[in-house]
Amino acid sequence: MGGEGVVVIGKLNHVAIAVPDLEAATARYRDLLGADVSAPQDLPEHGVSVVFVTLDNTKIELLHPLGRNSPVAGFLVRNPDGGVHHLCFEVSDLKEATEKMIRTGARVLGDGSAKTGAHGLPVIFLHPKDFDGTLIELEEVAGD
Repeated sequence: MGGEGVVVIGKLNHVAIAVPDLEAATARYRDLLGADVSAPQDLPEHGVSVVFVTLDNTKIELLHPLGRNSPVAGFLVRNPDGGVHHLCFEVSDLKEATEKMIRTGARVLGDGSAKTGAHGLPVIFLHPKDFDGTLIELEEVAGD
């Protein structure tokens, strides 16, 4: 595994795209691109409604604001047509990854503790200013 202060990321789990109209975006991926698209899922803890587009090598998560305090609502104010919101990478030990991020000065959003993500697994988010303007999500997955 990685050395001190290094988090070894695994697969790209998904690319999240904020969309102003979840139903229309879902229809485009399903009807125009022929993709396998999940039913919408509300995630009140994260302030979003999501749909997953399943591809052979990864997923696309379509995000839409849920509630007034949704962080995606602010993103859509700045980007009214939508756009890439974050990248999600898999890690085998989220607690260790979080500790390494904090030790090396990377900012973990929120109170630093994991939340349950859309897949029912623990996740954290890393500040985009620490990753070249890109919001990063780390999701713990079971090792092979």
